[in-house]
Amino acid sequence: MNCDVCKKTLAETFLKKIIGSYVKDAKGKLHPVCRECQKKLQSKAELLKNL
Repeated sequence: MNCDVCKKTLAETFLKKIIGSYVKDAKGKLHPVCRECQKKLQSKAELLKNL
């Protein structure tokens, strides 16, 4: 799985959960986002703008 902002491959835990989070857009679609992008773009509006 890749980050929707920077297109890097997301790391996973041994239970196949991503290290990062998901951001839901206005249509209800979930977008995976890595931790580095979360640190750079701290608000949800900034993250959705860069998708």
